[in-house]
Amino acid sequence: MIHKAGFVNIIGNPNVGKSTLMNALVGEKLSIITPKAQTTRHRILGIVNDENHQIIFSDTPGIIKPAYELQSSMMDFVKSAFEDADILIYMVEVGEKELKNEAFFNRIIHSEIPVILLLNKIDKSSQDEVEDKIEYWKNKVPNADVFVISALEGFNVTAVFDKIKELLPEAPPFYPKDQLTDKPERFFVNEKIREKILMHYKKEIPYSVEVETESFIEEENIVKIRSVIMVERDTQKGIIIGHKGTAIKRVGAEARKDLERFFQKKVFIELFVKVNKNWRSDKNQLKRFGYNQK
Repeated sequence: MIHKAGFVNIIGNPNVGKSTLMNALVGEKLSIITPKAQTTRHRILGIVNDENHQIIFSDTPGIIKPAYELQSSMMDFVKSAFEDADILIYMVEVGEKELKNEAFFNRIIHSEIPVILLLNKIDKSSQDEVEDKIEYWKNKVPNADVFVISALEGFNVTAVFDKIKELLPEAPPFYPKDQLTDKPERFFVNEKIREKILMHYKKEIPYSVEVETESFIEEENIVKIRSVIMVERDTQKGIIIGHKGTAIKRVGAEARKDLERFFQKKVFIELFVKVNKNWRSDKNQLKRFGYNQK
């Protein structure tokens, strides 16, 4: 029996549903999801296996014009997704007309590998609007197979999955068959805490935050975690902590519940806040946090 394997990389503008699709395809919540743009900062792999297939899905940051060093690093993750893809998934939503980076769009329409274009969030549109958009995108990206989906509702996701399996190249597995992702446990702890900060804080605060897990001790019945929330200014530290610590306690409690579901055991989590001035523009700090990998 032949074996197929390959990298299926998901790209698109911010907030089109890339992370929701990734989680639906993998069957696990690997990518954090919030209504805010730039929720995804890293490139995250989710690995799906059966006897004859290994599909390595890759969620990437939404495509933006970088304003500072962190965002440049995020766009480097997108560039790398073009370079090793066996199949490209270009995700758009109804009402969208172009990618926010012309060079990336040119790479899509001139791609020599298979491209699947997914028109997402069709549950929010009329039938006529969806049909118009299908025609629009078929003309705009003539080299793509076009599917309409609702990643949130799971509509037509199985059809996309079947198409991916059809297009995969013949290859041995790249990863052990029982591996789910390329990221360590601490990465998902950091992301889960950051998700709660994105959900509960406004304006610039969530974008000024990075999370670093200093201690991760897994015992038979409990995981003990100590994590530090990095901010850029003293005023942000006070906002993260909140009056009598109420704000940071809420972040910790909500993250703990999600992490208990993820690790399938009790979690004890301690959170601290430190000021790390201008970390988003400091190449050495970004490298320490897993950015600027070149």
